[in-house]
Amino acid sequence: MRTPPESPLADDVLRLVRSAWEPDAARATYLPVGFGAHHWRIDAPSGPVLFATLDVPTGFRTTPLTRAAYRGVVELAEAGFSGAVVPRLTATGDVAVTAGNGLLSVTPWLEGRSPDEVEARGSAHALRVAALLADLHRCPAPPSAPTWTSRVASGFAERLMTKLSEPWTAGPLSEEAHRTISRARGDLPEWERRYGRLVAHARSRRHLWVPTHGEPHHANQFLDDHGLRLVDWETLAIAPPERDIRDLPEEARGDFTIDERLLELF
Repeated sequence: MRTPPESPLADDVLRLVRSAWEPDAARATYLPVGFGAHHWRIDAPSGPVLFATLDVPTGFRTTPLTRAAYRGVVELAEAGFSGAVVPRLTATGDVAVTAGNGLLSVTPWLEGRSPDEVEARGSAHALRVAALLADLHRCPAPPSAPTWTSRVASGFAERLMTKLSEPWTAGPLSEEAHRTISRARGDLPEWERRYGRLVAHARSRRHLWVPTHGEPHHANQFLDDHGLRLVDWETLAIAPPERDIRDLPEEARGDFTIDERLLELF
């Protein structure tokens, strides 16, 4: 997300922030960071005060699902979970406002850092993440949180093989992707069948599903004087715990009861 979106512009973001969250906001500065969402630093006369995020809907992550996920993490915090950087509510008690074709939310501006991949794979840090995820998984399901669903509809392999009969020109890696998937075309139907069996197994264990972050990797981990927290909660869902555990190094999984088939699924 190195370049700002065509809409909203920084002035539009500033106007929305003033209206919904911070009347004294003086400037919105675009931040070329992150993956999948746009971000701005919101300054007031005394300095940075808010971190604004624009989530753009996709076929898998719609605006209602994002709004529900953010409401869910607010409910987690209200119930006592301290491991999240939580969206700040608007003046009317909402978690976000519509902006362009996306959803604008804010969190407090915090001074801290994310660990790099090497630090995140280290034993001491990975065990901290595992303890945080265990706390999350013990929380009661937030009423607003979405429930995980399969992203692969029936007939996926057949549709994909139809697309392989055409050239792929959408971007600089299109041809390479086409060649790679074409080499596996004979395996696609069985992969889809295997995936379907794993999804059915997950659903048979619905009573064991818990609140999950969905992407607790190093880039969504935040370290500051408060300790370790997770950011980017638009992926929150009630799901098998393996949805989160799959991001932990094997040596940090010891305190979890793990279903290897669900690790494979995720």
